[in-house]
Amino acid sequence: MDYLLEGVQQGIGLLFSGDIETWSAIAVSLQASMLSITTALIIGAPAGFVLGYYDFPGRKQLRAVFDTLLALPTVVVGLLVYGFISSRGPLGTMELLFTVSGIVAAQTILILPIVISLTASAIESLDMRLRNTLITLGASRHQIVLTSLNEAKIAVMTAAVTAYGRAISEVGISMMIGGNIKWHTRTITTAIALESGKGNFAMGIALGLVLLAIAFAVNASLIILKRLSK
Repeated sequence: MDYLLEGVQQGIGLLFSGDIETWSAIAVSLQASMLSITTALIIGAPAGFVLGYYDFPGRKQLRAVFDTLLALPTVVVGLLVYGFISSRGPLGTMELLFTVSGIVAAQTILILPIVISLTASAIESLDMRLRNTLITLGASRHQIVLTSLNEAKIAVMTAAVTAYGRAISEVGISMMIGGNIKWHTRTITTAIALESGKGNFAMGIALGLVLLAIAFAVNASLIILKRLSK
């Protein structure tokens, strides 16, 4: 038990002393997760709106596919993306393997179903009278989309927070696609796995505390936004 308490003390010391290796992993994680969630929202929010708002052939089947992909294992995504961007893959010339860009691409694929599915659920829960009112007032398609998303903004923000939590905490993709390269693609989760395996509990605990702090900060932001929107 003493070594755990000692690890916590040393971990806090690493954070406040500005340890370069520790903060490098934090920076890579924040960069990759922010780019991933931004890309997923740009693609997923409109796609979720279409899936939840319009009725078209195959809609139920497509919705079932995205709902199933909510539980998509990270290592499966990592394996598929690795096959595409490796030197022998069809996208090998893009040189995305063992780069932050490769991690971002794979994480976007991982969290995109979360954004699409939860946004679709939010749009489906809206009062249908809103659509009829907007059409009666002569609103354009663009205005209908923006107004509907604004009405469902809390649910969309919840989708974003859920997706971000999945991205920042995953380890399989970061390990397979990023390669856990020090100073380059090493993330919080891969650093924790590596350093803990080496017996360096101080850095592992330090990064674990940061991961928890990020989770609390993101959820606190959502709570604040919910209160401000009322």
